[in-house]
Amino acid sequence: MGPEMIFSIKLSFIVGTLATLFVFLLGTPLAYIFAYKKMYFKKFWELILTLPLVLPPTVTGYYLLVLFGKEGIIGKSLGLSLVFSWQGAVLASFVVSFPLFFRAAISAFKSISPEMRQSSFILGHSEWATALKISLPLAKNGIISGLILCFARSIGEFGATLMLAGNITGKTNTMPLSIYSLFSSGNIEKANSLIIILTIISAVFLFCAQQLIKDIRND
Repeated sequence: MGPEMIFSIKLSFIVGTLATLFVFLLGTPLAYIFAYKKMYFKKFWELILTLPLVLPPTVTGYYLLVLFGKEGIIGKSLGLSLVFSWQGAVLASFVVSFPLFFRAAISAFKSISPEMRQSSFILGHSEWATALKISLPLAKNGIISGLILCFARSIGEFGATLMLAGNITGKTNTMPLSIYSLFSSGNIEKANSLIIILTIISAVFLFCAQQLIKDIRND
């Protein structure tokens, strides 16, 4: 296995892990708010947050370029550009995988009996305490399931990553991008090797996560 393949494997894990972490940190409180709170234009904002789920990844990548490119709306105002960088790959994976976790977490929070939350409030617990002691523990199975989907989607992300981060060897070439490059250049043997590695990694991770969820349900 060459250094380029090893790099792509490491980068995919870094991108997938960071994207999943950011999704969890941002998606959990947002899912809680959307599950329990009333707000104006709630359906509209929920649509915006889940839109990458149905948009072609290349279209999502184009929007990210418009927003975070060197001349983009956000990139220009902040004086930064995520184009052709591994950070751009993290952002692309984050945006594409976010809806999977967001929907799963909302469903998990909504599945909790309203009476349990109401009892916590009656006992004098604050919203924050109720969220930490009641809502989060009871929703943990759905949240973990969402994180599994999020990581699996992040590590396999291709279209949006290619649009924003590019496919630069030794810099932004995640496993899916490396597979694409190897096949395009006719290096079928190395591409097949990387495909097998990616499949095994995904299968092992999903198996461990399923066992974890099984253990939680048996507690």
